[in-house]
Amino acid sequence: MDFTLPEELRDVQATIRDFMLGRVEPRAHEIEDTNRVPPELLQEAAGLGLFGLSIPEEYGGVGLGMLGRCAAYEAMGMGHMGFGGVISAHASIGTSGLVKLGTDEQKARFLPRMATGECIAGFAITEPSSGSDAANIRTKAERRGDVYVMNGTKHYISNAPIAGLLTVIAITDASKGTKGMSAFLVEPQSTPGVSIGKIDEKMGQKGALSAEVIFADAEIPAANLLGPEHLGYREALGILTNGRVGIAARSTGAMQRLLDLSVAHAKTREQFGQPIAGFQAVQFMLAEMEIAIQTSRVLWQKVAWMVDHGQDVRRMASVAKYHATEMLSQVADKAVQVAGGMGYMKDSPVERYYRDQRLLRIYEGTSEIQKIIIAGDLLR
Repeated sequence: MDFTLPEELRDVQATIRDFMLGRVEPRAHEIEDTNRVPPELLQEAAGLGLFGLSIPEEYGGVGLGMLGRCAAYEAMGMGHMGFGGVISAHASIGTSGLVKLGTDEQKARFLPRMATGECIAGFAITEPSSGSDAANIRTKAERRGDVYVMNGTKHYISNAPIAGLLTVIAITDASKGTKGMSAFLVEPQSTPGVSIGKIDEKMGQKGALSAEVIFADAEIPAANLLGPEHLGYREALGILTNGRVGIAARSTGAMQRLLDLSVAHAKTREQFGQPIAGFQAVQFMLAEMEIAIQTSRVLWQKVAWMVDHGQDVRRMASVAKYHATEMLSQVADKAVQVAGGMGYMKDSPVERYYRDQRLLRIYEGTSEIQKIIIAGDLLR
């Protein structure tokens, strides 16, 4: 077994890490204050190919496999998490369904613009009545000739306020339960009957905008049905499963950044006449952070490799997401402890990470849902 990333992927990581730390981090306070990612940073990200990570080269993308995408996500995790959230929501769950299930016409119509960041994507399944219980969605799409008439409300939809394309899961045959759901490609900015609610005010992840998406007799062309009719729920679960691997990778990058900050602080902050790095209590926290990083990195690499080799990763994707996000929560807490009062101040990146990381244990499947998936798979 070789756990060394290929040189080309290490180069990708280095380029993204330099961009996140050199270009995005210096504007972190601006993003926090305005809850907006500067357009020029998104343009630079597009120039690096970040919007096209999962899009095939024939459509203008980078065409990375899961291992490559996750390597990029880990590097992205070392910078502002809200900025990384915009990119990952697009390049992961926002794009993967179209790449996997789209017709040639659908791919040609959307993917080139998605690869350049001109058309930012999102994934809409969560509703006021269905979060962890994704099978309880109520948005309906009724076939009427050449269109589906869609009614319902999605909420907490990442990228919704800026999205040019959403993959929407809706009921097309209520009598079939989860086997009566379908996926649709919806252009929210140009489709009559589709409106975006007010931007959510979140605890963290500033700049990664989310909002409600309301469908009121919205006519979705039948040509925008994504994949076979009535298979939307099954495909949605597959999209979310692969997305969880990316979250594990992003979490690992965030942990690495927090450890780097903690080590630097411990070496320079003096108490009782010496750097605090000399105290065993601080050393133990740093060691525990490193253990969390190494175990999380091995997990996401293993699961990404499994995806690229066509293996069933339902259980292992949940293992990777659960472990990495729970470990990130602990690492963020330790980083605040090492920094002391400085880590509690708004101008500290440690404080920002402490707020931002909390969401990762909730979206794309809570920690509790991951344990249910793992246990259910074992018991089957």
